[in-house]
Amino acid sequence: MRPLRYSINVTLDGCCHHEAGPPPDEESMRYWTEAMQRVDGLIFGRVTYELMESAWRRPASGTWPDWMDESEVPFAETMDPLRKVVVSSTLDGVDWNAELLTGDLGQAVQALKDEPGEGLFVGGVTLPLALADLGLIDEYEFLVLPTLAGHGPTLLSGLRERISLELVGRHEFRSGAVALRYRPAQPTA
Repeated sequence: MRPLRYSINVTLDGCCHHEAGPPPDEESMRYWTEAMQRVDGLIFGRVTYELMESAWRRPASGTWPDWMDESEVPFAETMDPLRKVVVSSTLDGVDWNAELLTGDLGQAVQALKDEPGEGLFVGGVTLPLALADLGLIDEYEFLVLPTLAGHGPTLLSGLRERISLELVGRHEFRSGAVALRYRPAQPTA
């Protein structure tokens, strides 16, 4: 079974809007590139898919855009060829190595997890909440930024039931950011 990992940047006050924290630096881009290298599939909702596609899809020219920092190219080169599954009731079609997920969300994602492979990655805000409520997320990975946003979407806002987690990994960055990896805690007898 492929594990499903929810990974996202989050500010100290829980905001997970992509513009809430400081721009990524070389160290965080290397961290996220290595995280992408440990999966063979991405699951996105429509908003996250369109955001990622606009930033990280290789242009038809084959040349990465001028705005892209040298440290961002390996991340883009890692993400671009990965298989993407998009959950959307408004899109008629997708490309960029992507397919639309159809049918019951829980059953469809469980079927993806049951396929052989390295792992799956989900990002965004709305879709991970639904997957957490369904108990389908095997690991939570939060890169906590040393910033207070004061507004914006917050991490897993609206979760139906509390999920107890156990820390399985920690990485500190020179910037003061901390990556924390958790797995759902096993119930005690």
